[in-house]
Amino acid sequence: ILFFVLISRPELITFAVMEVNVCELSLYGMTTMATIVGMIQVRQLKFDGLRNLELDNILLVGAQTGTFIYSTFTIISGHFTEENNTVLVLITASASLVQTFCQTVFILDASRRSCVTPDQIRKKPGREIVTFLLVSNLAMWAINTLEKSRADSHPIQLHFYGLWAWTIITHVSMPLAIFYRFHSTVCLCEIWKRSYKIKPSYIM
Repeated sequence: ILFFVLISRPELITFAVMEVNVCELSLYGMTTMATIVGMIQVRQLKFDGLRNLELDNILLVGAQTGTFIYSTFTIISGHFTEENNTVLVLITASASLVQTFCQTVFILDASRRSCVTPDQIRKKPGREIVTFLLVSNLAMWAINTLEKSRADSHPIQLHFYGLWAWTIITHVSMPLAIFYRFHSTVCLCEIWKRSYKIKPSYIM
C-alpha cells in the first residue's frame, strides 16, 4: 500500500523504488539463508532416488524461467542505466535469481526425502524451515501479483526498455513468476505433510 501511495507522486518515485527493493532484498536474503539451512537439515532424512520426477516438480522448474527472464532483463537495465537506486535494483534482481535457484533445488531434494526412524518423526528436521519458506512464498506471491505485474511501477526498467518493450517483458515473465511462487507454496505444503511421515514400506 505504501509503495502505491509513493509511486503515484512524481517527487517520491525514487523513494518508492528504494522502499520496495529494500523489502524484497530483505525477503530474498532471509529465504536464501533459510533454504541453505533447510538443505543441511533435511539431509538427515532418507533420500528416495528411485522416485520419478513428478508433475509438480516439472511445473516448478518450468515456471522458474519466468523469474529468470524477469530478473535477467532487470539486471541488464540496471547495469546500463545511470540513475538513483540502480545498484540496489541490480542487487535485488541478483538476489532473486540466487533465491529462486536455491529454493528450487531445496524443493526438488526435499520432495524425495522422508523420515525412516521414530527419532526423525519426533524431531522433524527442517520442518520449521519448510513452514517459513511456505509463508515467505505467499508473501512473494503477493508482491509479484500486486506490485511487479504493473509495468509502470518500475521506472528504471521502463526508462531503459521503453513502455511497449517492458510491458511485453512483464506480461511474458510475470505470469510464470507468479505461478512459480504459488506453486512453490503448494510443493512446500506437500513436503510439510508427506516428508515427515514414515511410509509403510519402511515400517518393520
